[in-house]
Amino acid sequence: MDIYIKPKKKAQLLNKHEILISDVADVIAKGDEASKIGKMKLQSIKKGDSGNMNYLVSVMDIIKKINQTYPDATINNVGESDTWVHCVARERKDKPMLLWLRIGVISLILLIGAATAIMSFHTDGQIPKIFEQYYGIFFGTEQKNPPLITIPYSIGLAVGILVFYNHLMGKKITDDPTPIEVEIETYEKEVTEAMIEMMEKRDDV
Repeated sequence: MDIYIKPKKKAQLLNKHEILISDVADVIAKGDEASKIGKMKLQSIKKGDSGNMNYLVSVMDIIKKINQTYPDATINNVGESDTWVHCVARERKDKPMLLWLRIGVISLILLIGAATAIMSFHTDGQIPKIFEQYYGIFFGTEQKNPPLITIPYSIGLAVGILVFYNHLMGKKITDDPTPIEVEIETYEKEVTEAMIEMMEKRDDV
């Protein structure tokens, strides 16, 4: 019998006492064997822990467990070699007022930071003088901070930021991932890989 397993890179379990194969990997097998394999227990989660626990499940652990019941089966791994299992004792729920306060503080910090970065760029690039020179070239007179140029520029800057971040009033403009989503995905991958490496080193000690 051929069995295909696809372990995940990371799995998060909430209020569970044991790790099953189905928690860390997708299984494909003949008939209802996939369901039976998915219910196999890999490891017990320590009881009495009030905080979060981290476990490392190797594909070899999954193969050994399956071989105990299906010694003649051919097991094919089409996924990851190691899985970081993050076990959460209880789901964290923030109070609505605290959540909105955090959102407000973070938004204020981001707004101030973005405004400072834009103004610093304009100062370093001497954008106001460039606008004045443009105005003089096209209209033949000098005017400080000409609104005919600065207002369209400000509108274009806002539109450019919205298009770049691909969000408008909480909705995506296109189906493409936003730069923030890409950075978050990259960050999560790096954290997962770092955690797996740390747990591998801990197990080797």
